[in-house]
Amino acid sequence: MADATTRLEATLILIKPDGLAKSLTGNILTRLSEAKLEIAAAKCLRVSQELAENHYQALRDKPFFDELIDYIMGKRHSRKKVLAMVYAGDKAIEKVRQLAGTTNPEEADSISIRGQYGRITTTGLYENVIHASS
Repeated sequence: MADATTRLEATLILIKPDGLAKSLTGNILTRLSEAKLEIAAAKCLRVSQELAENHYQALRDKPFFDELIDYIMGKRHSRKKVLAMVYAGDKAIEKVRQLAGTTNPEEADSISIRGQYGRITTTGLYENVIHASS
């Protein structure tokens, strides 16, 4: 039975094309297992232009939007897919976002997924290997 401090949630996680291209899936899943959450769903898929633009709709006015769309669609890597997962459990969003680290891999905690595996390209694009919804 859940107590007053339990907050059951579900959160979308994407292992992005750069994470797949670098063969980081196993490492990322191992790190995510630290959260003691349940994988409710998982699917490997190609991200269409329409899906990418809908997913990043809030960033449409940013100067990096087109580059971001190309990135999530796999146009910049040898892998053209993402691994999409839904993790569920107590405080799932908070736990996953803490493990993922901040969006900017250079500002992310060095023990976070983005801090360990992410980078910023010479054009300023964040290749941060994972998306964690809030």
